[in-house]
Amino acid sequence: MALEWVVLGYAAAAEAVMIILLTLPGLNSLRKGLIAVTTSLLKPFLSIVPFCLFLLMDIYWKYETRPSCDSVDCSPSEHLRHQKSIMKSQRNALLIAAALVFYWILYSVTKLVVRVDQLNQRIEKLKNKE
Repeated sequence: MALEWVVLGYAAAAEAVMIILLTLPGLNSLRKGLIAVTTSLLKPFLSIVPFCLFLLMDIYWKYETRPSCDSVDCSPSEHLRHQKSIMKSQRNALLIAAALVFYWILYSVTKLVVRVDQLNQRIEKLKNKE
């Protein structure tokens, strides 16, 4: 199951890099190419949403079926394994939340940048008519 988390981590990292590149000032010469790449990747990255829901259900199932180690008859190694399992579940839930938030931000930023470019083109057309 570790491969799913690696894929989700790389996807979240790619989304974060694209957000940073789209919002950095001074990259006007690269902006059109970045917009084209980002808009073409938005639809494939939409598959992150059901993938995250699947992984969230997996975390929930593991939480519900995990043996509890709250009693005194747990050995220290069992208690440590139980705590590690809880920490991994929390880390994975944060990764899911980050991937979903990064996708939403990337979609919103791309939509805004495209809209700003369209408005700039309109302004240029109006200036050229005058």
